Amino acid sequence: MVDTLRREGKPWNHKRVYRVYRALNLNLRRKGKKRLPNRYPQPLSVPESINQCWSIDFMSDALMNGRRFRTFNVVDDYNREVLANEVGLNLPSQRSIRVLDRIALTRGYPAKMRMDNGPELISTTMATWAEEHNIDLEFIQPGKPIQNSYIERFKRTYRSEVLDKYAFRDLEEVREISRNWIREYNEERPHQSLGKLTPMEYRIKYCPENSKFWMALKGVDIKYYKAIHW
Repeated sequence: MVDTLRREGKPWNHKRVYRVYRALNLNLRRKGKKRLPNRYPQPLSVPESINQCWSIDFMSDALMNGRRFRTFNVVDDYNREVLANEVGLNLPSQRSIRVLDRIALTRGYPAKMRMDNGPELISTTMATWAEEHNIDLEFIQPGKPIQNSYIERFKRTYRSEVLDKYAFRDLEEVREISRNWIREYNEERPHQSLGKLTPMEYRIKYCPENSKFWMALKGVDIKYYKAIHW
């Protein structure tokens, strides 16, 4: 929060921010679960470049009329960038594959995708598509979401700041609010794990050649962007 305020030009220090934070009763206690210690911890590998590994997963929620909807989320593990957030009443394997192909048009295909054991993800359709594009599918152990922690971290934030925050009338409202929030998440919100850079800034700084094509599509001048951020 303090890092975001600094980027907006606010001079307040962390102590003042915390006083206001407590005065508004925002310091809610996070309930933790009692877990047995992991005797054989396996550290989650950190990719060295984009497209080495994407994490994918689904989420679900409901509209005001009670009708359930789902979201299909794709995150690049390298810079925590949200590549897709597809919203629909039904998201079968074929539709998920179309979303992944759409991402690949401007970014290319990943070397590996990490996912859980959901029925859409273990389907023959997904396996055939991955084989056609030379993509390794890495399935986490059942009941071990920590093994897919990059996208789990995104899902927790998306749940608290979007899905649990708003009452949605229809799918278009979900898409619009999610689209605006994800643009802020990728382009404006600094991440501690990225050295207080946004996912977009991190990619431009460390993968500039890949970013030129993407920014040209967005109509952004990469030299101007670098000049105002570094």
